[in-house]
Order: sequence, then structure tokens, then C-alpha cells
Amino acid sequence: MEECISVFDMLKIGVGPSSSHTLGPWRAAERFLGELRANTIFETVHHIKVDLFGSLSLTGKGHATDLAIMLGLSGQDPEYIPVQNIAEIITEIKAKKILYLGNEKNISFSLEDDIIFNKNFLPFHANGMKFTAYLVDNTEYSSTYYSIGGGFVVVEERVNAKKKLEIKCAFPFPIQNAEELLNYTEVHNKSISDIVYENEKSMRPEAEIHSELMRIWNTMLECMYIGCHSEGILPGGLHVRRRAFDMHQHLIGLAHYNSPQTWLEEIRLTEVKFRQILKWVSCFALAVNEVNAALGRVVTAPTNGSAGVIPAVLMYYLVIENHNAGEKEIKQFLMVAGEIGSIFKKGSTISAAMGGCQAEIGVSSAMAAAALCELMGGTPAQVLMAAEIAMEHHLGLTCDPIGGLVQIPCIERNTMGALKAINAAELALETDPKNAKVPLDKVVDTMWQTAKDMNNKYKETSEGGLAVAVNMADC
Repeated sequence: MEECISVFDMLKIGVGPSSSHTLGPWRAAERFLGELRANTIFETVHHIKVDLFGSLSLTGKGHATDLAIMLGLSGQDPEYIPVQNIAEIITEIKAKKILYLGNEKNISFSLEDDIIFNKNFLPFHANGMKFTAYLVDNTEYSSTYYSIGGGFVVVEERVNAKKKLEIKCAFPFPIQNAEELLNYTEVHNKSISDIVYENEKSMRPEAEIHSELMRIWNTMLECMYIGCHSEGILPGGLHVRRRAFDMHQHLIGLAHYNSPQTWLEEIRLTEVKFRQILKWVSCFALAVNEVNAALGRVVTAPTNGSAGVIPAVLMYYLVIENHNAGEKEIKQFLMVAGEIGSIFKKGSTISAAMGGCQAEIGVSSAMAAAALCELMGGTPAQVLMAAEIAMEHHLGLTCDPIGGLVQIPCIERNTMGALKAINAAELALETDPKNAKVPLDKVVDTMWQTAKDMNNKYKETSEGGLAVAVNMADC
């Protein structure tokens, strides 16, 4: 069977600040609990230790990897946990040195002693972690997982150095690359979103597709709303001041609204000039990633670190380009974005620990550019060209977060990725695809080669670039 990745695999609802370093380890902890139960040894566990390796170790504290593991082992779901409860749960575990395993039983657990940061890398992937359960009969049970970007988690036996995700199914239109996708659109006279929709219908009812896509969008919209209405300093020690609030206030003035939806309608009434458009798009992107940095709820798109690009570009379309747009266009946008992201996932990587920030902001910009291009009337060939243009101008982008925090330069980079996506879509719309020199698949291949050539210190280790040029003390 073909490798099949759903839109809902690429766009996951979770808690910030990182899909690979927070959501992935959280899900790995949940999977470990599932293994303990499946092997009927859950009740005999009296202690657990977790070893983190590679990038998870080097930037894990700044990415809240340790907190995510404790929450996952506690049986909390990142998709539904009330984010206001997170601090209380963590504080209680630290104070009592007791973890409520799987939301069922207490075991002893010390944050300082039971989550171990090992700087060495495991051979399969930069984001490795090993869970070990100690049983009452003095035996042990352990499993090793890899967080490979975007919240995807695999076990060692199923990891391939480049790709081969474990998700398998039977799509009517199985797609491994952009060329196959374009061929389907031409042979069947369908848009890219039409092809994606047919694939999604093979996995779930249409009503569920509709409701889940709208739940994703509403989460994005709420995230932008929260970010635009939150002041203060972001946690982590860099003392980064939130900027979306002030920018939003300067843009919207004394507007009257009482919900995310009425807020959207009010923005449609504001002045639209070039500078205002730049500021609105930047404001939306900043808002999302400030929420993400504060351990708020976001949608991986395709990662948490790049979660602001897609909602910012979709919001741009809704409040600037097409005031009549609604659920139909929102679903269309998300389906195209998800498919483009899956092509990068299959052919390269969406993990900054493997490919640098080109794998996060670059991919998210390509996803958003393609989706916007289709909504603006682009042909399938132009849509793929938009994705190619956006990624081409992110190739080689490093991941060098100061202090291991998803704040500098990550938050601002989302604004750049969003604006580049809009520019890429417009360039594609004004170009005859027959004159294109670089197909999307060549850029995907080039991105992977660039990732392999990139020095490890620029791959989410905080051992190079801005991470060493700017010290925490300087902030």
C-alpha cells in the first residue's frame, strides 16, 4: 500500500511551543502508557525514567520537553487539556515528587532525577528519547521513540533515514510527489483541493471532514484572537515582550466586537493600504507564535515553530482579498496546504532538528503560498509553482534559537514566511507554468540535500548562529 498522509496529520491541534520537542514527546509518553497497558504491566510500574538525546536534550528545556513528558505520562491530552491547568499540574508534580501515572495511579517521580538530558545523538534521528519503566518484580520495560517533526512519532524499528512514515492506507489518488499530484489534476480535470478531498473521503465521512477542518480553523482563529489581546512578557528568561497586542491596537483602534468571528468582521472594515496589509499579516503571525511560546494551544502547520504562517495568510485572504469567503474557501485552503506539506514530509523533512528552519518556516510558507494561489484562481500548475517559489527562497535557512526557546528568531520568522507566501502566490499567478525552470519536486530534493549538508550546530541545537552570538545574559 502507498504512503498516505492526511490533512489532519499535517495540521494537528496541540500545545506549544514545539511540535517536535513538545507535542512529539507528549505523544510518545502517551504511546508508552499504551504499551504498558497492552503488555498488562501498567499496574506493576512503580517508577519511570526518561532519557532524552540529541536535539531533544540540547534544546529540550527551552522547548518544554520535560514538561510535555510529565503531562503525557500523567494521561493529559495536548489537544484538549485546558491550558490554564498546565502550570498547576507541573507545580504539583515538582513539589510532591509524585506523578499520577496515566491519570490512574501515583508513582514517585523527580523532574531533576528522572528526566535525563544526554547530549549524544542516537543514530536514527536527532530527536530520540527512551522511556524505562521499573516494575515491582525488579524487571524493566523500555521503548525508544523518535520525534521526527510536526508531532509525528515513530519507534526505532520503523524509522528510515529519510522517510517511509508508518501511516499506510489506500487513497484513490496516492501521492508521493508533486508530479503525481499534477498528473491526477490533469487526467481527472480536478483542482488540487478536489483530489485531496477525494482522498480524505476514503478515510472518514464528509461530515467529519467538514467539522474537523472547521475545528482546525477555529483553533487558529482563536489563537490569533488571544495573541492579539494578550500583553506582557513571554516565559523562558529572554524577557521577550509581546508585540501583537500593541500592533493590533494601532491597527484596529476603538473597534467593537466580542468574539473571534465578530473581530474578523471588524477587521474587514479597517483601512487597507500596503503598509496596513504588511502590518496585519505580521500581526496575525506574531499573535499565533506568541501564544505558542507561552505554551498556548496552536495548530501545527506543519510544526508549532511555524504555526503562524498558514493562519496569517488565510486570515489575509478572508479580511483583505475576499470578504465573501467562508467555510468553503477555508476548507479548500487547509486541504491544499496539508497536501503540499505532506509532499515535503515524504520527500524531505519537516523537522528543524534534521533540516534547519527551512524545514519549518520554509515548508509552512510553501504550504500557504500554494493554498492562497488556488483560492486566487491559480491552476494546479501555478499552485505548485507558488509552493516552489516560496521554498526556493527559504533554502538553507538555519535553526538557531537563542536559549533553546521558540522565540528569537522564531516568532519574527513567521511574519517573514507569511509575507513571502503571499508574494510567491502572486508571482505564480502572473507566470505561465510552461516557462517555469524549477519544478517543485526538484526543490524538495534540493532541500533534503541541503539538510544533509548543513552543519548540525544549525539544526535546532542552539550551538551555532544567533544562539551563540547572543547570550541569555545579553537579553
